[in-house]
Amino acid sequence: MAKAINAGLRRALADDPRVLLMGEDIGTLGGVFRVTEGLKNEFGKQRVIDTPLGEAGIVGTAIGLAMAGFRPVCEIQFDGFIFPAYNQITSQLAKLTNRHMGTQSFPVVIRVPYGGHVGAIEHHSESPEALFAHTAGLRLVSPATPHDAYWMIQEAIRSDDPVLFFEPKSRYWPKGEVDLSGNPTPLHASRVVRTGTEVTVVGHGAMVSTLLEAANLAEEEGTSLEVVDLRSLSPIDYGPIVESVQKTGRLVVASEAPGFVSISSEIAATVTERAFYSLQAPVLRVTGFDIPFPPARLETSHLPDADRVLEAVDRALAY
Repeated sequence: MAKAINAGLRRALADDPRVLLMGEDIGTLGGVFRVTEGLKNEFGKQRVIDTPLGEAGIVGTAIGLAMAGFRPVCEIQFDGFIFPAYNQITSQLAKLTNRHMGTQSFPVVIRVPYGGHVGAIEHHSESPEALFAHTAGLRLVSPATPHDAYWMIQEAIRSDDPVLFFEPKSRYWPKGEVDLSGNPTPLHASRVVRTGTEVTVVGHGAMVSTLLEAANLAEEEGTSLEVVDLRSLSPIDYGPIVESVQKTGRLVVASEAPGFVSISSEIAATVTERAFYSLQAPVLRVTGFDIPFPPARLETSHLPDADRVLEAVDRALAY
């Protein structure tokens, strides 16, 4: 995924001279995860910009650049470092198009490496998506595969609205095929990635690989799971989810983030509203626990795995 995003950024830079990359150590170093490696040498220091260590300044500058006609792409080094820029994102960036009554667009992309499974400390491993999904005026997406990452970063940059691009850092290194000439799935479309008949399981980012693992294990035991990759967290494309639930009658929603006041909660409530008479069991959630992210040695106990997903599947089937 890291190389796929790099390739997507390279293509966006080449296609549109208004695209700029900004972030801490993204130029000479190529970023801490090497996602922007080589781009400064190719496009120069005026388009791949090493910024001071100040996230509020990065996003604030990006807002000004967007007003001037550029399409800045900001990198937040780790998920927990986004909070110094929280005011700029939620109080300014999210509201400026509405404040201008639609006459001014703010095409800012903010890349956020997030999530656990990398053995890091708490503010390098959190999943803060819900804090931003709650804010009207922001779009949020999260790819689960290298192919989606390559296309989705380009689609995000082309958006005239601000987009938070959440990158599951534990998926930076696993390999996958990328079709460089194919037609991308629309940025805000969810997608069934494995068909099944008995239980629908839904997730995003790194959780999709966990759900696919659970589906393989369930198949060995004679249970058929249908896996839906959300891809977009705001807005959420409920069509494939509701259609799947109408077929299976059961839904399990999985996420690394804590479950309280979460995207998982929102999906559970909305599917209950839209597909109540199709449900044969309550919608169940499998999430991180409602605690601060634990020390690295305990993260495997905190983050949902295939066993916890299958336990929820068994509970849903028992109704």
